[in-house]
Amino acid sequence: MQQTNPAAVGSYLRGLQQSIIAAVEKADGGTCLHDAWHKAPGEPLQGNGLTCILEGGALFERAGCGFSQVRGPKLPPSATQNRPELAGAPFEAMGVSLVFHPRNPYVPIVHMNVRMLAALPEGGEPVCWFGGGMDLTPCYGFEEDAVHFHTVCRDALAPFGDDKYPRFKTWCDEYFFLKHRNEQRGIGGIFFDDFAEGGFENGFALIRSVGDALLPAYLPLVERRRHTHYDEREREFQLYRRGRYVEFNLVWDRGTHFGLQSGGRTESILLSMPPLASWAYRQQPEPGSPEAALYSDFLPRRDWL
Repeated sequence: MQQTNPAAVGSYLRGLQQSIIAAVEKADGGTCLHDAWHKAPGEPLQGNGLTCILEGGALFERAGCGFSQVRGPKLPPSATQNRPELAGAPFEAMGVSLVFHPRNPYVPIVHMNVRMLAALPEGGEPVCWFGGGMDLTPCYGFEEDAVHFHTVCRDALAPFGDDKYPRFKTWCDEYFFLKHRNEQRGIGGIFFDDFAEGGFENGFALIRSVGDALLPAYLPLVERRRHTHYDEREREFQLYRRGRYVEFNLVWDRGTHFGLQSGGRTESILLSMPPLASWAYRQQPEPGSPEAALYSDFLPRRDWL
């Protein structure tokens, strides 16, 4: 029988959320709203969570980090794409998810998620797996920033086998891809799902390593770019690129689909949305510009290490 310890996972995730929020408040100088929530009896899901969000800050225009721990009577389709034998099984899911939208266009957007999902098939043993990762979405690319971010991702995965970084890096590139535009969302990072290799303890250790790597991967880039001068041109391009972020999250993201399909809390599910975004018809960057370099030098899939 598979040995699982959801209570330990929940304890780690709550602590991870608090450490990240403390770092965000320190870097920004603002204070996050702490919104604890509980799913009432009779709703599609049961459970609770804490949504922490900073809006209108000096550094972050919007920074959201949410923890949730929920149970439901039936796994939604988005969770059983690779495990059809578990379709319709009761489940428990918990995780921390964050997206930070900085005010300065030279500071990249970051996303991170670590989670555990356990299916409880009738008459069978619990089936537990893990998922998560982190990825970087710059509006203006810098080679040294991309190398740093991917180096920390690689090092976080190194204890779990030399195959993990190249495998999860490729998975990230394939996942965070806007199929309708034939365009990457950003410069990637690492992504994994349905991970059960080595059993519960190995999967739990993996998400701890990834979760703990977020701040070392991201904060040095924030400090490097936060005081870079920008004007209306960069701001307009930032809002335009945020539109791509919205498109991916609403059209393709499995996490968004899982939350909405399972009856999750909409405000918490959509904390990843930027406060402002824009769209323009067939916008083309000026050849040779920093905006054009994003498309030619950073968005195409490449090895950063």
